[in-house]
Amino acid sequence: MASAVPAPHPFRIADFRFYWVARLASTVGSMAMVIVIGWQVYDIARQTMDVKSAALQLGLIGVVQFVPLFALTLLTGWVADRLDRRVIARASIALEVGCASALAWLAFTQTTTLLALFMVAGLLGVARAFAAPALSALAPNLVPRESLPRAIALSSIAWQSGSIAGPAVGGYLYAWEPHMPYAVSAGLFLVSLLCMFLIGPKPRSAIEGSKNPWRQMVDGLAYVRQNRLVLGAISLDLFAVLLGGATAMLPVFARDVLHTGPEGLGHLRAAPAVGATLMALWFSFRPLRRHVGLKMLAAVGVFGLATVVFGFSRWMPLSLFCLFLLGAADMLSVYVRQSLIQLYTPDAMRGRVGAVSTLFISASNELGEAESGFLAALIGPVAAVVGGGVGAILVTLLWARWFPELRRARSFDPPEAGPGP
Repeated sequence: MASAVPAPHPFRIADFRFYWVARLASTVGSMAMVIVIGWQVYDIARQTMDVKSAALQLGLIGVVQFVPLFALTLLTGWVADRLDRRVIARASIALEVGCASALAWLAFTQTTTLLALFMVAGLLGVARAFAAPALSALAPNLVPRESLPRAIALSSIAWQSGSIAGPAVGGYLYAWEPHMPYAVSAGLFLVSLLCMFLIGPKPRSAIEGSKNPWRQMVDGLAYVRQNRLVLGAISLDLFAVLLGGATAMLPVFARDVLHTGPEGLGHLRAAPAVGATLMALWFSFRPLRRHVGLKMLAAVGVFGLATVVFGFSRWMPLSLFCLFLLGAADMLSVYVRQSLIQLYTPDAMRGRVGAVSTLFISASNELGEAESGFLAALIGPVAAVVGGGVGAILVTLLWARWFPELRRARSFDPPEAGPGP
């Protein structure tokens, strides 16, 4: 039953403010590291390899980050529903502090190697495997249910704002001193860690059903499989971004297609986040209320079209605009998907469902990078990006047919008796 008392704005809640700052700081640090790791991998590889072989190394970096998420998904989701989600996030961020500090030292001593970059990328994958489901499941514990869609939009602003600042910070600091982006990232992770310690304990639901840990882990997969709305939303993002992800090829486009340097790469990497942030900011004031499923499908189609045009572009302003539009469309899709997942999932199941969602998202991002890298090695980076954008458009049309639940999702209000685990 709807409450007569208006839902409080999430920023009126101190714990959510700490959560938001923690998410912003860790995202800036993470994205600064990601852009520099990608640049260093490609730059080091290009010293001894041709363009296609160096692009393949970018694909392998995606695989290295994805393997821990794939291997640990069931465990991390179960841990997020069994243990204090704050403690899990703190431990994960502490690992990121160590990774950033190690890369800062290697860059400072000029001893960075491809092997070191791949090893740290794997550890970052482990940190994210545990942090993502814990943080996604923690957010609904911090605000009333009625405030959750707005909180998701604000959380997305923190992520996307970090995605804007992070690449620019990484690119400019790397151009100044190679070790600086990693050192700054370590400091930002420490800020995030402090904020996580300031969040107070929160009550949450206990896991119901079987007491067998393995059975409890598998329940998250069963819930996603049974709830076709959640399954359709998650899998749509998986296949669309898996095929249409152009961001993995940005170092290639920056250096060998658009002929710019680390600073230009920072602009290219930040452009999608600018579009996404503005879209999320709009939703924080004007949340979507009607025809949310159809709007999500349309956004994924626009995402694919913008990817195609970016692949053909040889003009920097047009490339930046395409990436801006791509980011805005992706944000609309993410906002709808995350709201549906959080509002349709019981609290006791959110960690495990969040882990499955993280696996799908990572598969779309990291495996999308691998797919782009491998395909670029075979047919070239431009053809790989254009073909991926066409594939994303086709996926949108197929999912609209295969998952009519998405088309029929008119609002974020779940049915009175949603499917159980």
